[in-house]
Amino acid sequence: MKDKSNRLLQIKDLIRKHKIGSQEELLQILFSYGYDLTQATLSRDLKQLKVAKMPDHEGGYIYILPEDASGSKTINMRSSDGSRYTAQGFLSMDFCGAFAVIKTKPGYSGGVAADIDQYASAAVLGTIAGDDTILVIPRENISREDLTRALSEIIPNS
Repeated sequence: MKDKSNRLLQIKDLIRKHKIGSQEELLQILFSYGYDLTQATLSRDLKQLKVAKMPDHEGGYIYILPEDASGSKTINMRSSDGSRYTAQGFLSMDFCGAFAVIKTKPGYSGGVAADIDQYASAAVLGTIAGDDTILVIPRENISREDLTRALSEIIPNS
């Protein structure tokens, strides 16, 4: 049996190097590498690594790591017209007090939130993403206008 830290490193490596669309697929690959784990353990590992699912350009979904959300995989996540999936997934944004609530197409919020976390860190303390909704928590003393401006650099249609 291989230890957890090695397993987590292997999961990150597999997600970076392969287009993996399901836990079952990842579990089978891990079995082939000699890791004996359950789906529940894999699910906890993915949660600990903050792995998200993002739509790919072929209409399916792939796993991405938070640090890769706007890196090499996102570069490959462009549609035929060259636009980013972050912009394509965006539907609307509204405010409740200081917080912004962003609506996306189903399955897009994880990738959009990862982009926001990476590129708007000066204005955004953090995000919480569901399947099609993102709660954006601004940093202290950031106005709606400042937050809107920071988000418009990431999501051109916002």
